[in-house]
Amino acid sequence: MTKGMSRRLFLAAASSGLASGALAKAPAVSLRPFPRPSGFHKRATPAAEAIIAKARLGGTVSFAVVDLDSGAGLESLNPQKGTPPASVTKAVTALYALDILGADHRFSTKVIATGPVTDGILDGDLVLAGGGDPTLDSTDLANLAAEVKAMGIHELRGKFLVWDAALPRVERIDPDQPDHVGYNPAVSGIALNFNRVHFEWRRGQNGYSVTMDARTAEYRPDVATARMQIVSRSLPIYTYASTPERDEWTVARKALGKGGARWLPVRLPGLYAGDVFRTMARSHGIKLPAARIIDTLPAGRLIAAKRSAPLQDILRDMLKYSNNLTAEMVGLAATIRRSGHPADLQASAQVMNRWAAEQLGMSDVRLVDHSGLGDESAMTAQDMCAALVRMRGNGFRALLKQIPMRDGNGRPQATHPVRVDAKTGTLNFVSTLAGYMTAPDGRELAFAIFTADEQARARIPRANREAPEGARSWNARSKALQQALIERWAVLYGS
Repeated sequence: MTKGMSRRLFLAAASSGLASGALAKAPAVSLRPFPRPSGFHKRATPAAEAIIAKARLGGTVSFAVVDLDSGAGLESLNPQKGTPPASVTKAVTALYALDILGADHRFSTKVIATGPVTDGILDGDLVLAGGGDPTLDSTDLANLAAEVKAMGIHELRGKFLVWDAALPRVERIDPDQPDHVGYNPAVSGIALNFNRVHFEWRRGQNGYSVTMDARTAEYRPDVATARMQIVSRSLPIYTYASTPERDEWTVARKALGKGGARWLPVRLPGLYAGDVFRTMARSHGIKLPAARIIDTLPAGRLIAAKRSAPLQDILRDMLKYSNNLTAEMVGLAATIRRSGHPADLQASAQVMNRWAAEQLGMSDVRLVDHSGLGDESAMTAQDMCAALVRMRGNGFRALLKQIPMRDGNGRPQATHPVRVDAKTGTLNFVSTLAGYMTAPDGRELAFAIFTADEQARARIPRANREAPEGARSWNARSKALQQALIERWAVLYGS
């Protein structure tokens, strides 16, 4: 079996009169073809065991596929085996946030004045108050600064404060990830540019020039809360150290080449947002002192506010781009609404696990975060299918990304007869896919496919976890297995 069954093969499977090969000599008269036995195309479909053997994954393969209308199981393998779900976790988080917060929920970032304004002078403190918005960016802060100016404020006699305690402060989502990966930033009640800073370098005649900025399409403000030093060494490529004022980075000179750029994680999100807001305020003639982080939000008058898009839109983007920070922030916000302020991500995930058991029928879900980045999480294919069936009528499928089916050369097929809307999940030597499929005859199925070689994953040194040897090809083989199973189910149960 090739990587993917083409549209032509689907049509061939449904036909009863195709020739199986050319004859050495053409007959003098046309021969009447014998009809193939009923269900021939289904019996010709590769067995699941053959598909799995061809993938050469090792580790664990588990899957389940069910009829969406009835919930009846159609086929499964190790359906009760718990394995890391990776970013399929975000599908559960999205359902959790929708149920607890509501599709129309919006997060709000505010600027508050704690004293009166007389002749443009604020006799009090100015507070940038985070409201848990995971989508806040530097352009939003520029707009907030413009609103402060429009209120007539041009001078501050008090302190500039940042309140980031709407959510728990977490230094990084998963402590086992390398320091420098941008998908593993800090979490708090305020986030800016997904808590990433843009590091860019260029080699000139006198060495390298380096910038650290908080860029968007409209702005590129330099930041003082993250600093990079180039060091003459080969390895490690990056080192990180935290101080109360900034993130201190070093990078190996031999790794830089002529130039380049990447996003690095931010570990001090409150100071980072305060740093950028201060720059934006200065561009409007408002001079602010360096930001201070506070734990308690003071009373005061609302000066400016930025509301996020509705939660439904935020979740659609989260599922499409698989953003870890968004998942953690909306999951924490849902937990706070449901049961109060959790101590950390793991405590919040435990609340979500109990909710999933009650509301989704997931009897053995053990998640340690809301994004799936932590590989100590475990989920079963049976549980995931139960959740998908339970949510079939609430419009959740419309939030999922359409997964393209591919031809034998790996190219997406726009005319493929099977439609798949699902959430992918990828860690090193872990690849998962769960969602809904519509077969050629219109029958709708829910499915979950989890593959994991946890022994291979455990052997990876922490410093090499961004791109370890063999992981990319392993994940590619897993994705081919996923497509082959989906096409098997389409033929067996939907044609």
